Amino acid sequence: MSKVIISCAITGSIHTPSMSPHLPVTPAEIARSALEAADAGAAIVHLHARNPQDGRPDQSPEAFEPFLKVIKQSSDVIVNLTTGGSPYMPVEERVRPAAVWKPEVASLNMGSMNFGLFPMLKRYSEFRYEWEPAMLEASHDLVFRNSFKDIRYALETLNDTGARYEFECYDTSHLHNLHYFWREGLVKAPLFIQTCFGLLGGIGAHPEEVLHMKRTADRLFGADYHWSVLAAGQAQMRVAAQAAAMGGHVRVGLEDNLWIGAGRLATSNAEQVSKVRSIIEGLGREIASPQEARAILDLKGADRVGF
Repeated sequence: MSKVIISCAITGSIHTPSMSPHLPVTPAEIARSALEAADAGAAIVHLHARNPQDGRPDQSPEAFEPFLKVIKQSSDVIVNLTTGGSPYMPVEERVRPAAVWKPEVASLNMGSMNFGLFPMLKRYSEFRYEWEPAMLEASHDLVFRNSFKDIRYALETLNDTGARYEFECYDTSHLHNLHYFWREGLVKAPLFIQTCFGLLGGIGAHPEEVLHMKRTADRLFGADYHWSVLAAGQAQMRVAAQAAAMGGHVRVGLEDNLWIGAGRLATSNAEQVSKVRSIIEGLGREIASPQEARAILDLKGADRVGF
């Protein structure tokens, strides 16, 4: 089995500032947290930007610039920029940061889906900003649009930058969507497939569901892909352990889960990276350095990004 690539999703757009004092919001916080995660063993950092005043998701390229340059100057970690942004944004807005900054990796959601964030309203009763509960409540009627037209737009916009993709697949239909674009020649192997578990609207996080996604990907892509997992909330480390034991790669981070254990908030992204690293090494596997991850995923290299 190859070495394990640890990706760390630093802040995302789903959790809100009122949910944890440790969620990075400002450019300085995002940069610091990303560098700490890299020092702890993450080969890839997956990045969103936020408004530094109220933590609202911000998908303007200008919002990414301050922390991108700090990260590149301080580390050889691989930068993965979101094209998911927020599920409330159109694809043209979501793709702009990756189009401008030309990262080595960009995330790409592979299908439309219900995106239920509203269960978090039962867990949190006080919010600092009006946009937070309003955003969660609105997800009762939220379809995160990623149509074939949207996906094609993202690929045709970004393919010329030389970026590879973290293909985010929240159900088996998303794997079949990816297979279509692969057969059409719009994406090239090796594919980096992130199977995503436990978000309301997508596949669950039961071990059998993890196996089902892996078996489906094996059947569709054979040896032409690298498999990674992320799981929302309390399933994060359990699913990561299962995947690592099966030869896969893993993603952790405060975008996916604010906790480090029962009733204990993670104090940093690095804390989650360190925990999953201990699981991986306890299974007798080794983690990949950024340079090793570049070789595994056949990335263009940090010298060809736009920041």
